[in-house]
Amino acid sequence: MKPVVSIIMGSTSDLPVMEKAAKILDEFEIPFEINALSAHRTPAEVEKFAKGAKDRGIKVVIAAAGMAAHLCGVIASMTTLPVIGVPINASLDGMDALLAIVQMPPGIPVATVGINGAQNAGILAAQILAVSDESVAAKLVEFKDSLKEKIVSANQELATVKFKFKTN
Repeated sequence: MKPVVSIIMGSTSDLPVMEKAAKILDEFEIPFEINALSAHRTPAEVEKFAKGAKDRGIKVVIAAAGMAAHLCGVIASMTTLPVIGVPINASLDGMDALLAIVQMPPGIPVATVGINGAQNAGILAAQILAVSDESVAAKLVEFKDSLKEKIVSANQELATVKFKFKTN
């Protein structure tokens, strides 16, 4: 089994957040890899990864970083693969990372999810792959349907909640 998605994080301290992306990819049966690379501490390794990812069969990169959060943009600058950035709340409530990732210069796009939004990054990676993979597309339909079912169930539960002035 060869990975088609690469989850890259600036530090293993990001793993509790990035596990959410891994769980989604696992649920959709999408092979992936997880590695720690730092744009500041291991720049040569980041360059080797970014320039070689496509040749290794990677189709989407999910990159997470906090604070200055250069990892996502550095990877995006060295590959034509889609890069999804996950800003990590490491300082300043994650706003520093969010702004660093979302404000990329023209020509170097990084799709950016919310702060600590690794689950959405996993879903977005699946949606990108689903364009050319019917199996992943079918799993996404099931997943989206399950989201609807949760809301229907929630409304059924809310109907049993009683308040003096509640009208429904």
